[in-house]
Amino acid sequence: VLLAAYVGYLGLGAAVLQALERPVEMQAAQHLLQEHWELLANHTCLQGPALQRLIEGIIQAYKSGITLQGNTTSLGRWDFSGSFFFSISAITTIGYGNLSPSTAVGRIFCIVFALFGIPLNLVLLNEIGQLMLLGVQHCARRLEEVFHWQNKASFLMKTCALVTGLLLFLLLPPLLFSDKEGWSYEEGFYYSFITLSTIGFGDYVIGMNPDRTYPGWYKNVISLWILFGMAWLALVIKFCINILE
Repeated sequence: VLLAAYVGYLGLGAAVLQALERPVEMQAAQHLLQEHWELLANHTCLQGPALQRLIEGIIQAYKSGITLQGNTTSLGRWDFSGSFFFSISAITTIGYGNLSPSTAVGRIFCIVFALFGIPLNLVLLNEIGQLMLLGVQHCARRLEEVFHWQNKASFLMKTCALVTGLLLFLLLPPLLFSDKEGWSYEEGFYYSFITLSTIGFGDYVIGMNPDRTYPGWYKNVISLWILFGMAWLALVIKFCINILE
């Protein structure tokens, strides 16, 4: 029964996503083809194969973190802050996919680094989650002692912890992303949940827009947000698991 419910849930998700996203995909594909043929028609000096090679080169360069800015190229995804953020996305298993090692040695190092880093990250997240839980339980006991509440104190503190976590990790960060990245609130909220849940599609990643200047503290603060936000969301997901079981 559980397996049937699992497969049915996946089927429901697939059907809804197909209905929502397929028409937009087809429209984008038609628009791309139209622009391609209009470019070739308006610039007869361009040849189809040469244009295709240029497009493929641009796509490959973009995957490597290089974009054209006039007559220059933008670098910076593999500076220390960018590399540090990539390290976090690797050991937290977020894996955005927008950036990856291109050298054989870098890929081998990434495997070894993640092999030891993922368990270390899980241990740290577990400890942070336990500290959060102990803090909630301690506050609940104090309320019970002061106000002589029993069940109410525990429920009240769990509710406060949930609301505080929602504010700190899901509801307020999109405001920062709107300011620094130029995203809408909905896009920032989407990025927050996709990141903290370690889904990490990679369609939205902070600090990657070459047209924007980011402060030095930005990625460091986001790294801490990811660490504590993942620990909080893990507790929420654990609570949901207990309810389902």
